Amino acid sequence: MKVSEAEILIVPGYTNSGPDHWQSRWENKLSTARRVEQAEWAKPVREDWVQRVVEEVAVATKPVVLVGHSLGVTAAVHAAPHFKNKVAGAFFVAPPDVANPDIRPRHFMTFGPYPRDPLPFPSIVVASRNDPFGTYEHADDIAAAWGSLVLDAGEAGHINAQSGHGPWPEGTMVFAQFLSKLKA
Repeated sequence: MKVSEAEILIVPGYTNSGPDHWQSRWENKLSTARRVEQAEWAKPVREDWVQRVVEEVAVATKPVVLVGHSLGVTAAVHAAPHFKNKVAGAFFVAPPDVANPDIRPRHFMTFGPYPRDPLPFPSIVVASRNDPFGTYEHADDIAAAWGSLVLDAGEAGHINAQSGHGPWPEGTMVFAQFLSKLKA
């Protein structure tokens, strides 16, 4: 699949992805990318976030490829049962451990637990060994439940602008390879 054959839905996490975040850069660079906007970025409500993802997938006119980061991964996975086969694949980065009471902000827990059913589309989970919002072991476990390929990003923090992943060339290359293997 080529970018022009898909609608790339950028699904940011808590507080949105700022201009230096790799998601924002991809949105600006990829001709068919658009962001799933949330009404409340700083006080997320699971049902509202999930509904917004469902709505954006529903209006797509081409196969959808989800690009989720952090809490955006959680919203997208909760929304998956409502996609009606419109999603061709998902590229998930740094899924937080929404069941861990030690993770802050605490309202992440309102998004848990993750569904553990296999996803009905191909997916990749990119996880870091020192993500402050979830362990690599947790990401590996949920990815296995979803049937996702797990990619070890090493010690990459939360894989965001604060951890040095504004321009994320490695992520761009992996995403391009993933996209090329999807069917339109």
